[in-house]
Amino acid sequence: MFINFYSKRISKIISILCLSFTLFEINTVNNQIKAEKNLIAASEKDLFLYRQMGASYLCIASKADVDFNKGLGIASATFANVIIGKHGGVIKELGNEKLNEKNLYNAGTFQIVGSALNICPESIPKEIKKDYEKKLKKLIKNAKK
Repeated sequence: MFINFYSKRISKIISILCLSFTLFEINTVNNQIKAEKNLIAASEKDLFLYRQMGASYLCIASKADVDFNKGLGIASATFANVIIGKHGGVIKELGNEKLNEKNLYNAGTFQIVGSALNICPESIPKEIKKDYEKKLKKLIKNAKK
């Protein structure tokens, strides 16, 4: 009786310790894998996909009577979040500089409106279209300098 009681107790303790070490080891390996995961800068192909998805969302939201600014805000925030989450905020054609969420959001807004003007121009408010064209002309002018 004395031996059985202690052997069961010892075997439970050993089992718990083994399980703890196993779980700790698995967690350590998972953390190493996540830490070693290299984020690849967003390519022009990636940006095109994210921009088109944002524009498509904006067009669908506009036709569903969602407030245009809210729809654009959601599309732009998603654009920025995907680039941050999947690419670490880095865009290939801009080099290795990491862009912050605000810059990505603003760039996404501009690009999504531009794409939406091609997909569903009737859904874009006139003042948004005028503002976009004004910013586009300014960008083209600055690029020529």
